[in-house]
Amino acid sequence: MGKRKILCEWLQIVAGLLVFALGVHLTIYANIGLAPWDCLGMGISLHTPLNYGLSMTAMAVCILIIDLLLKERIGYGTIIDALLTGNLVQMYNDLNPFPENHSLWLGIAVMIGGFVFMAIGMWIYMSAKQCCGPRDSLLVGLGKRLPRVPIGFVEILLWAAVTLAGWLLGGPVGIGTLISTFGAGLVMQLIYSVIRFEPRKLVHRDVIEVTRALARKT
Repeated sequence: MGKRKILCEWLQIVAGLLVFALGVHLTIYANIGLAPWDCLGMGISLHTPLNYGLSMTAMAVCILIIDLLLKERIGYGTIIDALLTGNLVQMYNDLNPFPENHSLWLGIAVMIGGFVFMAIGMWIYMSAKQCCGPRDSLLVGLGKRLPRVPIGFVEILLWAAVTLAGWLLGGPVGIGTLISTFGAGLVMQLIYSVIRFEPRKLVHRDVIEVTRALARKT
């Protein structure tokens, strides 16, 4: 594992996150309801001194702890994801030249398109095998413990649980939330079936392993 290969993988991770963040932006632009994780973050902010952004950060830390308990490996991909994804989504939000969407049907179509970009982005950066983002690591960790269940349906179960928790905490739930809960997993399963990608079979390298490779003299 040479240094040049590692750097190319980091570029691959960034490229994947660019595609993934575009997908997230599209689900926000759809303007038909918050996605499950956003709904939960808003619900937490309603019951704590934390604002929405700090609630999402605190939730990410909690997810990382769960990932470690599930014995998922934390790699540079996890760190890059945590540092870049939110900023990339904000970049797309700032650059978006279109007026706010008020059409339900257009919103549904845009949200489904967002799911496609999110799935493709996940495939690109997960294929670098430098571990997943916190939420994706949780998905993969749960998927490994449910090997007979397609990964897309595992995501449906996870998002349904997150949506329920967000709703119980008072987070806003709309038709977009329901579409996200069931549609994103189905779209991801369809795309991954077509390209024959199974994320549970990836063998990731964590921060320690990659750092040792970078420190090794050539």
